[in-house]
Amino acid sequence: MSGEKTSFDPRAFRNALGRFATGVTVITALHEERPHGMTANAFVSTSLAPPLVLVSLDNRSNMHRILPGAGRYGVSVLGEHQETLSNHFAGRPQEGLHIPFVMRSGIPLVDGAIAYFVVRVVDIHPAGDHTLYIGEVEGFEAREDPPLLFHAGKYRRLPAENT
Repeated sequence: MSGEKTSFDPRAFRNALGRFATGVTVITALHEERPHGMTANAFVSTSLAPPLVLVSLDNRSNMHRILPGAGRYGVSVLGEHQETLSNHFAGRPQEGLHIPFVMRSGIPLVDGAIAYFVVRVVDIHPAGDHTLYIGEVEGFEAREDPPLLFHAGKYRRLPAENT
């Protein structure tokens, strides 16, 4: 990290960003009366009062095309047992997989997730090759189960607690 200017390596940049451990979410919305979803780990709380969250979506994603018209979306925080669902919504379809959606306030969410948020889009900010969607949380649920984590390009799990 000296002050020297070097060529920018996008792959190395992505790998460096991957050193930050994140949870795994599935962003969902209704489009033409059907649920659509995508895996995202770019999810963050931005305010408690009012309750705001942010998701960052690749401008090439289907969800980026769907969300502005839908106006509302869901965030399902996946539990450690939901890696298959994460892969499915990340563009690696799992043959014969039944997608267990539940509806909350008219928004589809992934059944069995450890937390749910129902969100209304309140602001949209272009940011390079992504777009930031800020939403006000209309409702949420949470339960005490271990999360699915992502770090350095791999799924991770918390170590079991000694009780």
